[in-house]
Amino acid sequence: MTVVQTSSEQNGNVPAEAGQDQFPAGAQVLVRDEVWLVKSSVLTTEDGARVEVVGVSDFVRDQEAVFFTRLDTIELIDPRDTRLIADDSPNYRRSRLFLEAVLRRTALPQSERRLALADSFLLDPLPYQRRPAELALSGANLRPRLLIADVVGLGKTLEIGLTLAELIRRGRGERILVVTPQHVLEQFQHELWTRFAIPLVRLDSVGIERIQREIPAGRNPFTFFKRVIVSIDTLKNTDQYRHHLEQIRWDAVVIDESHNLINRGSLRNQLAQTLAPRTDALILASATPHNGDAKSFAELIGLLDPAAIRDPENYRAEDIEHLFIRRTKVSTEVREQMKGQWADRGPSEAVHCPATPAEEKIFQELAAVWLPNDGGTSVSSVPLFPYTLLKSFLSSHAAFKATVTARIKTLEKKDDPRGTAAELSALHRLVELSADMTEADSAKFGALVQQLKAIGVGPSSDTRVVVFSERVQTLEWLATVLPAALGFRGRTAQGCTQVMHGGLSDEQQMDVVEKFGLAGAPVRILLTGDVASEGVNLHRQCHQLVHYDVPWSLIRIEQRNGRIDRYGQAHQPQFRALILTSEVEGAKDDTLVSERLLEREDQAYRALGTAEAVSGLYRAEAEEKSLIQDLLRGKTVDESLDARPSGADTDAAVMDDFLADFFGSVGEHPAEAADDAAEDSSVAPAPEAPASGTDVSGAVLPRLFDSTAHFLDEAWREVYPDARDRLDLDRDDQSGLLSFKPPADLLHRLKALPVDYLREQGLRERLLVTFNRRLAQHSLQRAREADSTSSWPEISLLTDLHPVVEWLTDKVLVRLGRQEAPMITAGVSEPTFLVQGVYSNSLGRPTVVKWMGVTRSGSVNADMVSLLRSSGVGPTMANKLRYRDPAPLKAAIPDVLTAAESFMEEHRDAWDRPLRESIALHKERLGEWEQPTLAGEHTKKRLTDLADDLLTTGQRPMLRVLAVLLPDPDAPPAAPAPQSAAPAAL
Repeated sequence: MTVVQTSSEQNGNVPAEAGQDQFPAGAQVLVRDEVWLVKSSVLTTEDGARVEVVGVSDFVRDQEAVFFTRLDTIELIDPRDTRLIADDSPNYRRSRLFLEAVLRRTALPQSERRLALADSFLLDPLPYQRRPAELALSGANLRPRLLIADVVGLGKTLEIGLTLAELIRRGRGERILVVTPQHVLEQFQHELWTRFAIPLVRLDSVGIERIQREIPAGRNPFTFFKRVIVSIDTLKNTDQYRHHLEQIRWDAVVIDESHNLINRGSLRNQLAQTLAPRTDALILASATPHNGDAKSFAELIGLLDPAAIRDPENYRAEDIEHLFIRRTKVSTEVREQMKGQWADRGPSEAVHCPATPAEEKIFQELAAVWLPNDGGTSVSSVPLFPYTLLKSFLSSHAAFKATVTARIKTLEKKDDPRGTAAELSALHRLVELSADMTEADSAKFGALVQQLKAIGVGPSSDTRVVVFSERVQTLEWLATVLPAALGFRGRTAQGCTQVMHGGLSDEQQMDVVEKFGLAGAPVRILLTGDVASEGVNLHRQCHQLVHYDVPWSLIRIEQRNGRIDRYGQAHQPQFRALILTSEVEGAKDDTLVSERLLEREDQAYRALGTAEAVSGLYRAEAEEKSLIQDLLRGKTVDESLDARPSGADTDAAVMDDFLADFFGSVGEHPAEAADDAAEDSSVAPAPEAPASGTDVSGAVLPRLFDSTAHFLDEAWREVYPDARDRLDLDRDDQSGLLSFKPPADLLHRLKALPVDYLREQGLRERLLVTFNRRLAQHSLQRAREADSTSSWPEISLLTDLHPVVEWLTDKVLVRLGRQEAPMITAGVSEPTFLVQGVYSNSLGRPTVVKWMGVTRSGSVNADMVSLLRSSGVGPTMANKLRYRDPAPLKAAIPDVLTAAESFMEEHRDAWDRPLRESIALHKERLGEWEQPTLAGEHTKKRLTDLADDLLTTGQRPMLRVLAVLLPDPDAPPAAPAPQSAAPAAL
């Protein structure tokens, strides 16, 4: 393989600093007198281009390294020094594998908007889950940036994974940072590996300690690992890591639950402000990505595109619809595509629990002293505290006691407690009333036991249930009394309940979630606080949920329900809420607020697909605070929910109009599709986001082999002809299972896999992989079944991104020596050189990639893959091992390169026009963006410079001679291959 940066001044090898800092994947370079194969190249600011390579020459063969152009001389190899060699492998296997490996390792160009890998992963074929990736790649933005705002349960993690996979295939996903809440770290990591074969190194609290032991002192851990996932709390609370983040650039950053970034000045917001300008792609995900304030939401959008919103107080959804996408379960495209794959949820059942005598006494005391209905004055010195007291009582007597005790301690610490004497006396009265209460005095507890037995929860059943409560005291009390009440005793009681709340460490939270998802784990009841209401998948083994107490927020109720009502749920989700009722006149029992909220959430879900817009407040905390204030004013729940948010009338009207558009499922409704561009691949697709329901054709990847499976099958034979002995390779042709002992260089790549996964499945000793999706899916399902002790599957699916596929691809590439290109006897009429041409931008990314067949006479065939197939290059071709003199062919190389360059230049304008027009529109919008501050002008200039950097540079194309096809002297003359008059850029 040979590479050249063509120029009239070129003499011999060209140092990289004299060129563009561009090193396409698959190119060979000379560094420190050794030959290396380029895996990736990224332009940095301080040290020039960062070039990741693997050794080719004998001394460094298979070793991985990273070089920087300002620290080392990196030379692209002159193709005029190419040594044409014979291929003595059967059926020209070595040559065919080499050509296929180059095709696979070459990044797709910037102009390719269509998805390339969507059909190759362990996913259901759901077009709605592909649309975020299509939007990110559509060219509607300067960079792949978007907010995925689908409601809970639609599969945002899968949509993120597909987007990242497409970026990786384009060479724009080498360095990835994923930031999530701590309790979903392993869940996110698990999905990206098992579905897409994208490994992420987890940097949780335990992982950080491990990494610090492994890397040199003072080393930036984010340069040591290419793709990492880390808790947002770890990053925001660790000054050391924030400093490291300021010194590094990423290809892609993902921030899950991004609504937590909104509050300006918060540590999370500061983290987002640090990351956003230091990444190319930015993917934000949240089902509730706003707090009801126009300015705050504009700031979130500003992380994606600072120029998107000109007036943060006056904008509409269509102004930024190129940056986000939102669907609900009742959206047309989702509903139609999910038929039979996601059970409709059942009704939310309110289970009335008549208060016990002990509880009625407390209801009577609360109504008379703390929350009087007759216009009387509450004994509390803090207006909101009586409702805090009420909510704790409606949760449990355990939570009630804790609230009363805490309030007493607060009042007793005051310098002059005389002003609170009446309140203290009333609190001590509550202590007396609740002191001797047990589970026998709890109507809700008795109803919970009855309900759980009715749905089958018990020691002889596998039925599982999630029980939510806002109060930690309630959760911990239930954990002590519930198992025995359900018949769990002795060994069956061990581990039958798990408690999860915000006071647990990230490792403890992830351990609880994993156990609940394993069918073989003894846990039957998950007692959890609202820490599990965001992002956590609890539907794998469970479709029953009980609200032990009901949060006074529609958003929180919906978030809780979404833990089991989500994509992949095989059974109808069932919801129950325990409603404590009272006969005391004036008592504020659960029928006052909780039951009505339950009804309103269910109504909104069935009508709109979400309840988030009902109150107009868009935050759980704001909903609860507003509701309590309205209750103090004498309003009902319905009056509170149906009232406009308080605040300036103008601002409220503007935000109400905007969010009405936003919650109308932006980007949901079908629009006319511009398919002509996709049909004529010489013109890049238009930059609009693909319309819902539109069949967007995938990218047609240039491939010599008809499948990755066939490619790997021949690669094994070429690289490891003795694999059965050296690697203990075992192949089950019927099931498609491959099993082997990974060699040392592959083990090095596997270090990116989760430590628990490597240990639990013994991957360092033996790997089990397959191309059979059914087998991979079955293995994934078995990991959750009764006899499994790990959620990690034993068998992984071999996608194009899998480390095994990448490892063998690289092994194939280095089979050819320094500056060698094979000669292949094929069905051509004259010697035809296979040449790759690449135009790039100043960031080193390809804008046009062209595969050509060029004859000595200067004729160019613009479709190299079709040429190879028409000339009979394939697994059945014969290799007669006839000697061919390479000298005349070598002498023709300069003329061949000249012809290829002329061809590229002739058609460059047509290939480049869609990209230029798209960027011109962005620059026009930037020109209209007025910035009153110096910082704003700096941002504007940075974005304008970025737009210029995305354009194809004025330099000549980079050309690579890959091989030469020679006519068979024994075959009858073949008709010359036609020259392509209207070639299409890849």
